[in-house]
Amino acid sequence: MTSKNRLSALVAVLICVIAAVAGYLLSDDGPDHPRAAASAAASAGATATGPKPSAPRPSPPAGTTAPAPAGGWVPTDPALADVCRTKLPGQALDTLGLIARGGPYPYRSDGIVFENRENRLPRKASGYYHEFTVVTPGSGDRGARRVVTGSTGEQYWTADHYGSFQEIDARC
Repeated sequence: MTSKNRLSALVAVLICVIAAVAGYLLSDDGPDHPRAAASAAASAGATATGPKPSAPRPSPPAGTTAPAPAGGWVPTDPALADVCRTKLPGQALDTLGLIARGGPYPYRSDGIVFENRENRLPRKASGYYHEFTVVTPGSGDRGARRVVTGSTGEQYWTADHYGSFQEIDARC
């Protein structure tokens, strides 16, 4: 077999693998299935090289805080309730860890722009906020829990699908 034939065979195999992965992701089981992203990357031989283009700047790792004024953490909106990072469910901490690492995320819609249509977060320009799924045990879909991040590093928690938000205080 000549090197040209081997190259053609390799390209054909790669196309088949990509087609199979695309078919899976487009099926009813694939698009929002938590294993879809990992399966797609493994099947295609890809590695995570960084955050998705739509992902916000990574958050500080757990136990650290973003640079803040001399007084420490300052809420973006004093009228908005806050919650200590350590008081969040374990799945929310897992999501915050994925955000800090830039992914890979379990759902294809993780990292999409959050439009703030409910106007429960401080008003910002379109594209400022991004949302990430917090796995809900026992839920057959993405569930209602999310972490929403702002472009300057702030993080918000909602357990009721945007009905209410709490700003996450990483100091505690």
